[in-house]
Amino acid sequence: MSRGEAMPRFLMFTLAAPMASFGGVAVGERRGGWERPTASALLGLLAAALGIERSQEADHIALASSCRFAIRVEQPGRPFADYHTAQVPPQRKGRRFATRAEELAADDLETILSRREYRSDVLSTIAIAATDTAPYTLEALAGALRQPSFTLYLGRKACPLALPLAPRIVEAEDVVAAFSRHDAEEPTRIRGFRQDTGYASQPNYIAVDRRIMPPHLAGSRIERRRDLPESRRRRLFAIRDEVIIHGVAGRAP
Repeated sequence: MSRGEAMPRFLMFTLAAPMASFGGVAVGERRGGWERPTASALLGLLAAALGIERSQEADHIALASSCRFAIRVEQPGRPFADYHTAQVPPQRKGRRFATRAEELAADDLETILSRREYRSDVLSTIAIAATDTAPYTLEALAGALRQPSFTLYLGRKACPLALPLAPRIVEAEDVVAAFSRHDAEEPTRIRGFRQDTGYASQPNYIAVDRRIMPPHLAGSRIERRRDLPESRRRRLFAIRDEVIIHGVAGRAP
């Protein structure tokens, strides 16, 4: 950053939950998951806070194209599988159902089995950078997270938050430095609440969207994730690269 240039700004908040689901590519009967939030999960959280309906496709895409994420994993949680059964009619050419109620009204229902992966006791700190053409300012996003329009959860409705998000805007040289600034200025009441509820682990690693990766830092590897929504209606996702950084100093519990 050159002298006189404005300091980059980031929206920071904490994600903690007794149970979370960060689904990966869902194919077949086994639904795997990640140990950290996906971009689609974070965008869904922001959209719910802002009051964007699922049907507002253009608003979802505009939000997705304007946000860059960095995720510091502090407690990846323990994986466990949930066994599901569901009744569905068999697929036939030209047969379509408009609603789930129409599916259940069919007289030839079959049972399908699936296993879905969850995580228990997860904790991450999130940093968001917005593009210059973002439809929402960081202040608007922070305000929505403080007073969300819809109930917030981590992946599924059965996964409520365990701690207040406590969103705040931080100025720092880069997104990695923003985490240190966030730790130093974390409100005492949030730090105490986090410790009292058992969410006080040391940071594990930081996953940074490659588009906001500081050029002077080197990551240990790059992970490719298909988690950037291109169409929520058709459930299409684009590939996004994350740089994994280990050994970055973080908060002390």
